[in-house]
Amino acid sequence: MKAADARVLLTGARGGIGQAMARTLSAAGAAVMGVGRAAEPPAAAAPGMRWLQADLTTAQGLADVTAAAEAWGANVVIHAAGVPAFGPLTSEPPSRLDEVLRTNLLAPMLLTRQLLPQLLRQPQAQIVFVGSALGRIGLPGFSVYGASKAGLHGFAEALRRELGDSSVRIQLLGPRSTRTAFNDAAVEAYNRATNAAMDPPEVVAEALLRLIESEAADRFIGFPERLGVRLNGLLGALLDGSFVKHRRHLRAASPHPDPQGSTP
Repeated sequence: MKAADARVLLTGARGGIGQAMARTLSAAGAAVMGVGRAAEPPAAAAPGMRWLQADLTTAQGLADVTAAAEAWGANVVIHAAGVPAFGPLTSEPPSRLDEVLRTNLLAPMLLTRQLLPQLLRQPQAQIVFVGSALGRIGLPGFSVYGASKAGLHGFAEALRRELGDSSVRIQLLGPRSTRTAFNDAAVEAYNRATNAAMDPPEVVAEALLRLIESEAADRFIGFPERLGVRLNGLLGALLDGSFVKHRRHLRAASPHPDPQGSTP
């Protein structure tokens, strides 16, 4: 689909990547409706972007977005909302696991389920799930976040095959680490220690635009991450030894509380 024909519902539109996506899509001619938990759009919002306040982890938020998307005639849905998690598993309280999985995985699944009937009535529609290289390459320190994205990847892949003969195209965008407030100082230190590259959000936004217009099944960003995604799928456990420096940095930089002492 050409950007000029797209009426885009964009979740996570207040985030660093979300704001870059809105600006890039708007500049290419798309109409954009941003969704976020805040009452107002960001100060640097894309010109002309509509705004909808909603918490997608609640039934009311899902209902509000579904109704707004149908009334507006959205034909492209971009699931970009998410929350981070980084550190040893024992440092993450159960409440954090619940929040990450609800926001990153369950919310886009539920919203997709509710939006599908109206999208299937359109001549052409697209749903883009913003995943992560960490959903295909398991790195020490990202077990919780990676699990949420791996689940999203599996959902997108199965749904793409389920809807293969319909008017709705399912796509996956897989960024690597991105230079936004989403990644805190601990993640940045980890990336420096492991020589991991970080892209500016505009790189991710341009990749999204190319993915939408190409109608390809997926696009992963950056080298060697793209290669790592492919190799990890082929070699699996044979690559475990490649992550020694990641594991060592994580152990050196993080405390190891007793998991029995973790509190909700």
